[in-house]
Amino acid sequence: MKIEGSFDVKLTPQPAVEGQPWGRHSIEKTFHGALQGTSRGEMLAVRTAVKGSAGYVALEKVKATLEGRSGSFFLQHSGLMDKGTPTLTVTVVPDSASGELTGLQGTMSIDITGGQHRYTFSYSLPAAAK
Repeated sequence: MKIEGSFDVKLTPQPAVEGQPWGRHSIEKTFHGALQGTSRGEMLAVRTAVKGSAGYVALEKVKATLEGRSGSFFLQHSGLMDKGTPTLTVTVVPDSASGELTGLQGTMSIDITGGQHRYTFSYSLPAAAK
């Protein structure tokens, strides 16, 4: 299955740890569309001395309804910017889904255009138990 929708995101800087070159942010999202719910997570990010090069990693716990089934799951992010060329991988952590979403697998792509955040979520979900 493949679905699309939008999300609102709030990144809040967290206190820096002395001597570490990266920054840390808390993440709060609200998903709209075929995936309805919220998430909370943590992100670590670093910029290099070369303009346009950076990296980030993040984990977020999503509590949502998908295909009318509710539960939670974790997403793992790995993003790089290589002199302005981005790559991003966002994957459902294997066996992290619970509730009616148990068995969920998938990947998510994120597009930011004009300040609007959109997602495309390609996933598989076992048939609902009867």
